[in-house]
Amino acid sequence: MVHDAGALSGETCQAFVRETSLVECTFLEPSDVADIKVRYFLASREIPFAGHPTIATVASLARRGLTRGAELVLETGAGLVPVTIDASEDTPRITMTQVAPQFGPDLPRDLVAAVGGIEPDDIIAGPQLVSTGLPFCITLLRDHEVLRRVALDHGALTRLAAHLGYDGIDMLEPFWVTLNGATAAGDTFSRLLIAPPSPPEDAFTGSATGAMAAYLWRHGLIDSPRFVAEQGHWMGRAGRAEVEVLGPPEAITGVRVSGQGRVLMSGQLHL
Repeated sequence: MVHDAGALSGETCQAFVRETSLVECTFLEPSDVADIKVRYFLASREIPFAGHPTIATVASLARRGLTRGAELVLETGAGLVPVTIDASEDTPRITMTQVAPQFGPDLPRDLVAAVGGIEPDDIIAGPQLVSTGLPFCITLLRDHEVLRRVALDHGALTRLAAHLGYDGIDMLEPFWVTLNGATAAGDTFSRLLIAPPSPPEDAFTGSATGAMAAYLWRHGLIDSPRFVAEQGHWMGRAGRAEVEVLGPPEAITGVRVSGQGRVLMSGQLHL
């Protein structure tokens, strides 16, 4: 994340993400309605919200002593996001409450399966577009064997976008989900493969995890609104989040996603 970024143009922010080969990056500036304003950029465009960078952003703010206690509110393009910080462990545990989900259209299994190069029967529940700040095509797969076989087909992704009436494919990549953790501690294990110019796979996707949680709870695919989500293990970058869906399945009010974050590098940028 980049602090004190209020003077930067969107073009400069995007150029920075491309130059560093990051999946996404946050840029921080003052807010009139919250503790701080956070802007989120991919290599291709600005997006309203991203989960994993939110955790990292708050970890950086805490490291700089800018959080003023255990609670703060972020202004994002998706709305106000409350955050709490538990500093009782060596690596702080940060919890964000994502906004109430928006459930979009159900999507044909054959179109979604083609995006991943798998068979429609490999998908065990109807894919759906869901957003808790950023929309994802949540796609529940049979098992880890299918999850390993998933490979992004850009032509099929373009056809899926056309089906939805979109001109481009940004953020339409399915979030591939299984109901078995990568480890014994996990309840779900997922992958997000990404179209260029971003890197080909995301190690952890907090915004998609929130949308996934809302989808699973809404459709009765999990027994408890609290579970552990895992991602990135096959990349050698194991990620884990504790998740809680707020409210009954028919009236979800938000999703809490909690993970640990710490600063690995810091320095000065000359932009």
